[in-house]
Amino acid sequence: MTQIFRIALLGLALALPLLASGVEPEADRWNLKDLYPSQPGWDKDAGTLEQELKDLSGCAGRLAQSPARFKRCLDLNSEVLKRFYRLYGYASQSRDEDTSLPSGQNLKQRADVLGTRLEEATSFLRPEILGLGRSKVNALLKANKSAAIYAHWLDDILRSASHTLDRRGEELIASFGAATSAAEAVYSTLADAEMPWPKVRLSDGTEVVVDQTAYEKYRALGNRSDRKIVFDAFWSKWREFERTFGVTLYEQLKKDAALAKIRRYPDSLAQALDANRLPQAVYDTLLTQAELHLPTLHRYFKLRARMLGLSEMRYYDIYPPMVSSNLKYPIGLSTELMLASVKPLGTDYVRAMAQGTKSGWMDVYPRPRKRSGAYMNGSAYDVHPYLLLNHNDDYESLTTLAHEWGHAMHSYLSIRSQPFINAEYPTFTAEIASTTNELLLLDHMLKIAQDDSERMIYLDSALENLRGTFFRQAMFAAFERDIHARVDKGESLTGEALTKIYGDILKRYHGDTQGVVKIDELYTIEWAFIPHFYNRFYVFQYATSITAGAMFASEILNEKPLARERYLNILRAGGSRYPYELVKAAGVDLATAAPYQAIVARMNSIMDQIEVIQAKGK
Repeated sequence: MTQIFRIALLGLALALPLLASGVEPEADRWNLKDLYPSQPGWDKDAGTLEQELKDLSGCAGRLAQSPARFKRCLDLNSEVLKRFYRLYGYASQSRDEDTSLPSGQNLKQRADVLGTRLEEATSFLRPEILGLGRSKVNALLKANKSAAIYAHWLDDILRSASHTLDRRGEELIASFGAATSAAEAVYSTLADAEMPWPKVRLSDGTEVVVDQTAYEKYRALGNRSDRKIVFDAFWSKWREFERTFGVTLYEQLKKDAALAKIRRYPDSLAQALDANRLPQAVYDTLLTQAELHLPTLHRYFKLRARMLGLSEMRYYDIYPPMVSSNLKYPIGLSTELMLASVKPLGTDYVRAMAQGTKSGWMDVYPRPRKRSGAYMNGSAYDVHPYLLLNHNDDYESLTTLAHEWGHAMHSYLSIRSQPFINAEYPTFTAEIASTTNELLLLDHMLKIAQDDSERMIYLDSALENLRGTFFRQAMFAAFERDIHARVDKGESLTGEALTKIYGDILKRYHGDTQGVVKIDELYTIEWAFIPHFYNRFYVFQYATSITAGAMFASEILNEKPLARERYLNILRAGGSRYPYELVKAAGVDLATAAPYQAIVARMNSIMDQIEVIQAKGK
């Protein structure tokens, strides 16, 4: 599904009490009635889906009876998928409004069951299409020109011939889908709903329950001893469950390894990359370049230590801003700034975004038991994208708004330009849209800054974004490659072993042995906190995307001929082309070192600007 999540991974789970009135304005809540007026409407559509699944089963063994029947069956499959995506979106978003309500959990579980039935009902398609072969499929397409919209989708199936089982095998994999999804479900239930979070007392006497949202907020406190208290309490609780989270992640890794073996891939990484025909050189080059440029990351940590007045950087010194700020960015102002920042993308882009911000697409503010973090769900093809936020009226919230609206506009443009079957786009291009918007926002904020002090706020945020999105995600990707490779080879992994592997990588990236950032052993349990590890080889695409986005944003802002159209054409293309080739055609080859060298140069340039401002102030 075209569902983009940006949650605790990038530090976006924010904590706020309810608004002062105790009632959140209706304008700040999304309108799920655009999907279904009420649950009975959902129930009725679910019944329609069940009937369509039965109708689709009638296509089994009969796809090639005629060009017309071939097209009708592909259309029915497309309609089934479109309906399911809408059903699933409503169910998951209803749950996310209040994760404690049994009704939301029940609806989400019902949607999961429908998903399993859909996989079972459609499992005949790939083997049957593969059985027809490329020449027969091409003949059917040629005989019915209206079926051309399925050409790319069919090519994606045909190229996977050696990795697809017969009909019975595909049915078995689909049937076991629900039974093998427990690892992520257990993680989510424990981490989001049932973790017995500790309570701490801060230096000002405030008592805080250090759950995920509180951790994200209070780890950036100015008082260093308070930061350590928060870190110690939070990570001690995760360490108590090291064995449990070790079991859940190991089960996920075993599932990934088993599927790779069943589908005749050499390893889990090869299977994950092949889903979108990404060359492994992209993954390898990213990790190689990130490791080569760790001195730039270490330069940032040393700059941070100087600006915070620290003789020794510890891991709990990573998050407080180097420059304090009392500036507030409520949602109204944040929206105005975001809209101003994307003007380089053209009036049509700005107009569509502005309309969306006023039309019930967003759930803006935190509430008790609302899902933490932020994401965009663009899966409802016939409706519009939805954005879950936890807006905190700070600059980070503003950048999150720009990020998620980058996703939303990607979905908006893709849906307007592509038929449903080609509208779903992969993560590899999705995060380019979000990071490009963030970079355009930064440029705008630097231009309107009133003085060097304000400019420092934005430069500080830009540095932290590069650390968190490029280097941190590359670090996560290195961890993923290591643990998947071990399980692919048949090794077992305990929670303790995962902590040791992650700790070694964490220390290497942060220069622990060189005295750059000291990593306490307690904090090496951090791997257990990262939900994206339950979605194999996902996080590396944040790093590749900010790399590509930086190049596109630079060309657009410098008004390079055709730069804007080349970029917007990536968004309009949706999933109609393979993503690596799509981005490469627009001028960025992520299998080469040059883009990564450019993003590191950008980080060094920002540090140069900060040091110039510092020198002026002396």
